[in-house]
Amino acid sequence: MNQILGIKLPPIYEKFLNKIELGNIFSVDGTGIDFYSISDLEERNITYDIQKEEPRFLLIGQDGDLGFFIKDGQDDIYSNDLGAIGSLEMDRISDNINNFIEYAKENYDDL
Repeated sequence: MNQILGIKLPPIYEKFLNKIELGNIFSVDGTGIDFYSISDLEERNITYDIQKEEPRFLLIGQDGDLGFFIKDGQDDIYSNDLGAIGSLEMDRISDNINNFIEYAKENYDDL
């Protein structure tokens, strides 16, 4: 299992990452949600200082100010306002990246 900034990437998410070309993003149709390629994960987390405030989480994508995260070694997907990292609890929104993408495509207004 790969690690980025000390966070273990879960197998389902790691498999998803392998589908994104380096330097590109994966956009969820009709939602505004973009997920980063493995080549951008470290830079995005450093830019937002994620590990300082939430050391067990890794920012994997976003829609504007709403960030999407995985927790160290877990498949669950979380969200949080990027301006509130460390002051608001992470919201668990799905059990894995694939289920989240399918749900978001049909129910994005409910997120």
